[in-house]
Amino acid sequence: MIDKAAPGTTVARLSGPAPGDTLPVGREAEIGRILQCVERGRDRPQSLVVLGETGTGKTQLVGVAVERAIRSGTRVLVAQGCETEMQQSFAALHQLVLPLLDELAWMPKRQRDALRGAFGLAPAIQPADPMAFRVAVLTLLRQATRTSPVLLAVDDIQSCDRDSLDVLLFVARRLSSEPVTVLLAARGEIPPPGVPADLAVLPLGPLAPQAAAQLLDAQPGAPTGGARLDLLQRAEGNPLAVIEMCRALRTDGAQPLSDDGRPQTSRIQQMFAAQLDALPAATQRALLYAAAASTHEELTTLMDALDAGGDLSVWSPAERAGLIAVTDRHVVFRHPLIRTAAFHREPVRARQQAHRDLAAALGEQPSRQAWHLAGAAIGPDESVAAALEATALLAQRRGGLYATVKALEQAARFSPCDDDRARRLAKALTAANDFGDPAWVRELYASFAAVNRDPELLGVAVCATGWALSLFSFQREAFSLLADAWEHHHPLDGTTATAMVAIAGGIAHQSGLEEHLRMLPGMLAQVTRTERAREPGTRTTELQCPHLAREDVAASLRAVVQAVRGPAAYASDLFKTLTSLPRPTDPRDLATLHRMVATGVVAYYADESDRCVDLLRQAFVPLRAAGAMGPTAHVLAVQVDVLLATGRWSEAEELIEEARSFSVVRGMTYAQLDLDALHVTLRALRGDSEPGVELTGPNWHSVSLDENRATLARMLRARGLAALARGDHESAFRHLRSLFADDGTPVHRLLSSRSVADLAAAAQRLGRQKEAAHVLAAVRQAEGRRPTTRITLLMHHAAALMDEDADTEKHFRLAVINPGADQWPMERGLARMNYAIWLRRKRRSLEAREQLATVIEAATRLGAHRLAAQAGAELRASGAAVAPETAAREAAAPLAELTAQQQQIVRLAANGLSNREIGEQLFLSPRTIGTHLYNVYPKLGISSRHQLRDVIERSLG
Repeated sequence: MIDKAAPGTTVARLSGPAPGDTLPVGREAEIGRILQCVERGRDRPQSLVVLGETGTGKTQLVGVAVERAIRSGTRVLVAQGCETEMQQSFAALHQLVLPLLDELAWMPKRQRDALRGAFGLAPAIQPADPMAFRVAVLTLLRQATRTSPVLLAVDDIQSCDRDSLDVLLFVARRLSSEPVTVLLAARGEIPPPGVPADLAVLPLGPLAPQAAAQLLDAQPGAPTGGARLDLLQRAEGNPLAVIEMCRALRTDGAQPLSDDGRPQTSRIQQMFAAQLDALPAATQRALLYAAAASTHEELTTLMDALDAGGDLSVWSPAERAGLIAVTDRHVVFRHPLIRTAAFHREPVRARQQAHRDLAAALGEQPSRQAWHLAGAAIGPDESVAAALEATALLAQRRGGLYATVKALEQAARFSPCDDDRARRLAKALTAANDFGDPAWVRELYASFAAVNRDPELLGVAVCATGWALSLFSFQREAFSLLADAWEHHHPLDGTTATAMVAIAGGIAHQSGLEEHLRMLPGMLAQVTRTERAREPGTRTTELQCPHLAREDVAASLRAVVQAVRGPAAYASDLFKTLTSLPRPTDPRDLATLHRMVATGVVAYYADESDRCVDLLRQAFVPLRAAGAMGPTAHVLAVQVDVLLATGRWSEAEELIEEARSFSVVRGMTYAQLDLDALHVTLRALRGDSEPGVELTGPNWHSVSLDENRATLARMLRARGLAALARGDHESAFRHLRSLFADDGTPVHRLLSSRSVADLAAAAQRLGRQKEAAHVLAAVRQAEGRRPTTRITLLMHHAAALMDEDADTEKHFRLAVINPGADQWPMERGLARMNYAIWLRRKRRSLEAREQLATVIEAATRLGAHRLAAQAGAELRASGAAVAPETAAREAAAPLAELTAQQQQIVRLAANGLSNREIGEQLFLSPRTIGTHLYNVYPKLGISSRHQLRDVIERSLG
């Protein structure tokens, strides 16, 4: 394809994304590295080799670079290796320089003849001179750089003819000052033979789990639940495998997966048909057995199943073809789609025999043997079902929740009896809930509901399904499911009742709806009556987690529900009671971990923030190691929230990133939204004034915030703090005021009140104290006579800012002198800051300076650069001499207040680039660049573009 870059200039173009197209998912860092190379190549020679297996996205990334280069006015020359042309000398090089061959009139005759002869454009009069030809190509490219920079992009260099590659590398080594970028892409993990070892290499590994999940979810008809997790596991992070396996599931019709769980389609088989057909029959059979085995199956097991003894030569043809790698203990497929193709290209009878032979080879390992027995089975078989259930039990003991759910799901599928099927599905539901995949839970519940007749099992299943629906953000549906089962099928087992009411409490916290909160006391009372009526020695059913039978764990779960329903003072009493319980003997067993999580949540309600951090941190590590993200999913936001409040911002940021990944992979909708809101909150606390763009994605439009008021409260606070950070007090007041109803009642009983001081600060800046005063009154009423220390301090701070009838100084002093405020350093710092401003306006500069010095120290320790800069400016205004380190921070503060993208825009504009040129580099429109600059001028204290260079120089010292 030929594009016109400018009059008289012709460039070739690889197929790549046009402006505005979506960039490859999960390759942001790699794209940045490639584009940086291309950008640097506009000034001096650059070379980069992109390496990756089939389907990792090499061609797409090269296409992005080509598109970027074209848009920036670079002349682009492209070529692509072709296996059918590998024996033709200079075939690839001819593709590359073809657009330049009409411009040879200026060249010396000897070089021109060498070029024309080598490319068959003229008869060769004398034997070719290799050096003359190489120099001619080098001269041709140097001439092309006189009008614009040049990008040489060659894809699939492993399939280029050797002569072309030799010349291209000769040229790359001799470019010294020309603006040329050489971008090469090759299949494999190491560069092809002949590529110098000193060339920079960019390897494309598998996508991160979060990126692979995002890519899968972007496909039409993407699977959910167990099929989704299976696909992600089998695709091994390869983008092509994700796309093709998803397409296979769509084309296979109603049954999303084949019987053994592998997507099958003729398209995948055809991708590798030629390579597989070329192998000897014995090697094809060996690959079938390797494909039928698990990815971690030992080589000795495969050899036993094949009855091949110790002769490993059967694998050699596949190794030479690059399809597999054989290590000391395993056979590894080079590409996940090769495994799929090698398995499904064989007839069903051969696949069944492979499973039987593997089962026989694993006779002494029944847990692994069970999977192959299932693979060989045709219909319901109780022996297979029992073997899989035993496998699930072993996996659960080892902490493998994913394997547990899979084994139980398959055991239910092979169960001939509905009662056994329901029982096994109920166990699968519980395990899937612990694993933390709500879509999988819903799918299992649909199968369970179709066969179950046991009311006790229903209670177990409803617990898991209600939890899953809540994670999906469907709080009303989740609570209704629990309430209906509670009313019509009230569980006889006390542990089931305890679990149901605990989950109801978690849903009520998230929903924030009074209709849910009102039901909790009655449910708690009924649980108490059930516990009292239970005869001593009564055993729980096998489906119940044994830890629920422990009174200390059950008490902690009931305390969570009481804290959700009751006022903060009640939570404080509950926390004291829980911490007085006897210490468990094993601090890492499952029962203790659940007790720690529950106690941590009560501490959150009681504003025992430091204790909450310690408890949740201790519980989170072993639960995460076991893959049990279900029990922690509802408290992820709690943990991050408390880390932010107590000033542990780096730890909070790490947890946000980690939690974002598995919440995306496992489809935890509202957990993703909470994490987005908390990330914006963190940026705002640090002083990043970029608007909360993370709070405008598709998830936010698909979730009813009216029934997810905890998430709504976090979103409104995040937006309010972001607006305060950028100086938009009107927007800040609007968002923070929305945390309370028209009459001042908190929208969320717990979270709204914690923003009352932020609302007061925005109201004071706008002179709207009277509008916010009744909110403070409503908060006081809601908190009762014994509010927590934290809420007391926040209410004093708010009263000092907006209660005109109050003793302002008294409230300020009460907000800052309480030693308990040390738990919440940012809130205390803001109170000190506002107190210092009040003192300075009262001409009490010495007292103001004392407060400001403390604020600067605390803000610097936290990394709250905006607050530190504000305190430094106030300190200077009070007449104090500013310390050199403080002056340096203030000099850098204007830039530090900007986002990373805004800083980049400012630096490019300071270097003289136009809005259009900056936009081309950053993939933004000129209008967007202009808007960013318009917004940053006031923050930098300037009024025009030509002042930007001075700001940059000051920030550098």
